[in-house]
Amino acid sequence: MSDIPSIHRDLSWLSFNYRVLQEAKDPAVPLLERLKFLAIYSSNLDEFFRVRVASIRNLKKAGRKTKAELDFDPGELLREVYRTVNRQQEEFSAIFEQQIVPELKRHHINILRRLELNEEQRTWVESYFNDNLLPYVMPVLLVKKRIRPFLANASIYLAIHMRDRKKPLLESSFAIVRIPSDLFPRFVKLPSEGNRHDLIMLDDIVRHNVSLLFPGYKITDTYSIKLTRDAELYIDDEYSGDLMQKVKASLQKRQVGPPSRFVYDRELPVDMLTYLQDTFELGKNEMLPEGRYHNNFDFFKFPDFGLSHLRYKSIPPLPHPVLTDAEDLFAVIREKDRLIHVPYQRYDPVIDFFEKAADDPAVTHIKVIQYRVAKNSRIVNALLRAIQMGKQVAVFVEIKARFDEAANLEWGEKLQKAGARVYYSFPGLKVHSKLALVRREENGKAQMYAYLSTGNFHEDTAKVYGDFGLFTVDSRLISDISQVFRILENIQTEDIKFEHLLVGKHNLRPGLYALIDREIAAAKKGHPASMIIKLNSLEDHDMMQKLYAASNAGVKIQLIIRGICCLIPGLKGFSENIEVISIVDRFLEHARVMVFHNGGQEEVYLSSADWMERNLSYRIETAFPIYDPELKQEILDILQLQLSDNVRARIIDRYNMNEYRKVATDIPIRSQIETYFKYKRILEKSVGNQ
Repeated sequence: MSDIPSIHRDLSWLSFNYRVLQEAKDPAVPLLERLKFLAIYSSNLDEFFRVRVASIRNLKKAGRKTKAELDFDPGELLREVYRTVNRQQEEFSAIFEQQIVPELKRHHINILRRLELNEEQRTWVESYFNDNLLPYVMPVLLVKKRIRPFLANASIYLAIHMRDRKKPLLESSFAIVRIPSDLFPRFVKLPSEGNRHDLIMLDDIVRHNVSLLFPGYKITDTYSIKLTRDAELYIDDEYSGDLMQKVKASLQKRQVGPPSRFVYDRELPVDMLTYLQDTFELGKNEMLPEGRYHNNFDFFKFPDFGLSHLRYKSIPPLPHPVLTDAEDLFAVIREKDRLIHVPYQRYDPVIDFFEKAADDPAVTHIKVIQYRVAKNSRIVNALLRAIQMGKQVAVFVEIKARFDEAANLEWGEKLQKAGARVYYSFPGLKVHSKLALVRREENGKAQMYAYLSTGNFHEDTAKVYGDFGLFTVDSRLISDISQVFRILENIQTEDIKFEHLLVGKHNLRPGLYALIDREIAAAKKGHPASMIIKLNSLEDHDMMQKLYAASNAGVKIQLIIRGICCLIPGLKGFSENIEVISIVDRFLEHARVMVFHNGGQEEVYLSSADWMERNLSYRIETAFPIYDPELKQEILDILQLQLSDNVRARIIDRYNMNEYRKVATDIPIRSQIETYFKYKRILEKSVGNQ
């Protein structure tokens, strides 16, 4: 077992996902936003079962030998996961049925079941089924050990209990019908009168018409079911062979992977559940009860009927005071380092950086790391245009970015066909750095421009993910960035030393240790010592051990962890000087920031890396220092707002209760909103000084 106090990462993740569910539960959150948080919770949980639970189940199947090598019992962990998920699912159903549905009705939005339809609506529903759904529902009569249809991953089915009218009354038959929610809207608008907005779930349209599919049978009842399949890409022997081909082959198997979760309506009778379990050869641990409806991530597409007051008040991203619409973007970057903070500020400067580089005759080379990109990416289109303009474009494509593998392969092949030098994933290693480099001829010399970020080159996620990005010409950073690209291009892999960047697989872990050790040494001498660490996840055993040691030495540690936090704060003899909060709000906290007191001369790093073993030991990640004093202060101010949050901050502790944090003030401080208005004041001041 672990020699330090810790919470298992998967249980900590479930605690994080409960914080998302808390947003759906909170009446202070606008009604349609609460539905969105139900969707986020559901989508998160689906991926968790497809990846994490599938992996735990495989560990359990491996038997005693593997169990002895672990510091946890996979079987006990699975049981605790299921207990936790079942509790959360019951609360999910209660939030939806007892809070949100009545509140929707108060605003004249009615989700009707089939028995609640009036005559006009019944006629309309029957016509909709016959005209649209009939060719896609695929009814199948189940016969145990003879007819076992394949259940598509994450598709919704109705399990039907019925009786053959020609057979004895006690004899049951079972069937399934697929709900084509991938082809049609899940929430279908019905004919309504006055100011009513009536809806029906696609599932209930099929329910209403299911007797048409089984003539000669009397339908007793119908229940919703869904199977989630293992989504991990198990690529054997990654150190040999063609990794691209292995990824492609594994992607084809993903949709037919082994079951990881079979969810069913908790009202489903035991005998029918047993029949389904035997028919589809499902294990007891794969069976999880839910409410009447599944695939609740479809709430992302819930119609709003133009009722904008039921959503968050719009806070459109602000223009950057000097980068947005800059007449000469490169001159602005040459003048001094520039920082952008999305989604509070527009992402346009990043897009402009690539588009201007593509069109500028003085630019000769562009290099970039592509981990995740938007579906219709202006950045990738700029790279394609740069190639057409005769520039040398080099792109590193990470083809093992989970659930973006196919998209990245497609973009990589497109860039390669256009003439870019494309480099792909290393076997056994992911590249997660967020870097770009542009070479420009100026006055007969080469001038390098760089962009470093905590987030991906993704125009869509930049609208909701909180990330920092740095534009710079600082030769200290440029030199180290160039070395990262030399590693990725296999030009230089030996004797590489980084002086300023902390780079995964090289100096990231030892560099962080050294920064923490410096604070420990200061504390032991009785000097002020502190750290502020903001991450998505904290899981690495050795890093937690180092933080515990720092706490015991007297270093004050403030952690802002959005997701997984395996460290337990406030434990006597371990973490009495550590406080942890988590902020879940309208934007996704994604930036990684590290601040070290350094005798009062704070050192500030931004990073692509979370403190997880995979990030610190098995990935190419980058943490980069902020040298400009004004930018450093800007980041410190943002962190102080987050540490003062008393509206959306939760306390992380050993009990996983996710209690909202209160501070000694009557003034509500909601850090994301305060951050937005801070940037608005900066912009107004900048405009006023022009």
